Amino acid sequence: MAKNKTNETESSVTDFINTVENEQKRKDAFQLLSIVQELTGFEPKMWGPSIIGFGSYHYKYDSGHEGDAPLAGFSPRKAAMTVYFYLPEGKREELLSKLGKHTSSKACIYVKKLTDIDIEILKNIILLSMEYTQNLYPSN
Repeated sequence: MAKNKTNETESSVTDFINTVENEQKRKDAFQLLSIVQELTGFEPKMWGPSIIGFGSYHYKYDSGHEGDAPLAGFSPRKAAMTVYFYLPEGKREELLSKLGKHTSSKACIYVKKLTDIDIEILKNIILLSMEYTQNLYPSN
């Protein structure tokens, strides 16, 4: 069975963000770090070399694959700030339609600048995503 590549590390979140070349993206990353930490109540941790995660949960799929993942997370990627989320379809489309200028995939929101989006909607997405994930994968 494949081993999960993205695991929590002891690397410094601040040091990682300070390596972000684009000044605006670096400022946005520190702002998002503060927002998500306050929102979740969890200390930020590095997951793999480039994901900043908050809290964690254990998942196990029907296939037998299992592992740990952050409850909330983001990464200041070169092309865009990537925010990871997991919502049921009905809520997903409703909230994303109100978010502002972004693109998305099944589990990611891509934002060029935080000023392009409604931060309150993003906060709502993060909180609902955490709740949905914890309901799907309750801790023992």
